[in-house]
Amino acid sequence: MKRDDTLWKGILENLFDDFLRFFFPDADKLFDMKKGFQFLDKELEQLFPASENMQDSKFVDKLVKVFTKAGKEEWLLIHIEIQGYHDKDFGKRLFTYWYRITDKYGKPVTTIAIFTDTNKNFKPDSYEYKCLGTTNTFHFNTYKIIEQDESTLEKSENPFAMVVLTVLLASKSRKLTDEHLYNLKFSLAKQLMQHEFSKKKIGDLLIFLQLYVRFADLKYNLNFDKAIEVITKNKRTMGIREMVLERAKKEGREEGMEKGILKGKAEVVSNLILKMGMTDTQAADIAEVSVDFVKKVRRKLKK
Repeated sequence: MKRDDTLWKGILENLFDDFLRFFFPDADKLFDMKKGFQFLDKELEQLFPASENMQDSKFVDKLVKVFTKAGKEEWLLIHIEIQGYHDKDFGKRLFTYWYRITDKYGKPVTTIAIFTDTNKNFKPDSYEYKCLGTTNTFHFNTYKIIEQDESTLEKSENPFAMVVLTVLLASKSRKLTDEHLYNLKFSLAKQLMQHEFSKKKIGDLLIFLQLYVRFADLKYNLNFDKAIEVITKNKRTMGIREMVLERAKKEGREEGMEKGILKGKAEVVSNLILKMGMTDTQAADIAEVSVDFVKKVRRKLKK
């Protein structure tokens, strides 16, 4: 299994309640979230075993059993397909999944196709069969990630919006330098940290962001991982400024507070430059100081 496949399967399971709320505005009225969800991956593989020529295909499928609020034991199935490449038989394949699932379980089934590719013209939403007067049309839900508005997603309080933003960033990566991609990726990580999500969901989303958006130069991966350690540490504590102020107060050196703050930030910037090899802009962003401040620290380090 490819790494992207593993990431998608994991994030869907970890954020499935948010996934439902993202795609169904009345999800909490429709589904009984308290009963949890059952992921039927093995059952789906038995229904639709992969052929040899499908081993390298860029798609991920999930089948999930979800209880509804219609009755004590009422439930339905949600089939999710993450598609990352053009496939002329896509609609037919989803129809085949649908009728095999319906035949096996005899329960309502809804299908959601999420397209992660960059082909603007590829967005099938149906499959039609015709034979001598016999016809059948199968429609399914679709969601094309490159069509989404970033500003709307950034304002969303639903954690799954961060997944979409991550995939959007990955779709741009081929057109960006590692430096530019790094800045955008780190900015997205900081946005994530500002949300009031649970600690676990923030961790899951950070891992998805770290591994899904890749750099051509491996050193950027290392620098990004170290930068994440810095911002998560600051999130858990009180931040550089607050920490130094608190320390200064305890030691009764209120007159030297500002000097202490500057000294503390200079130490952080020095570590970012020496140990992580960051640029002036990257170090300034993490330490929350000006680029000029970073340049002064860098000049002192060279002396």
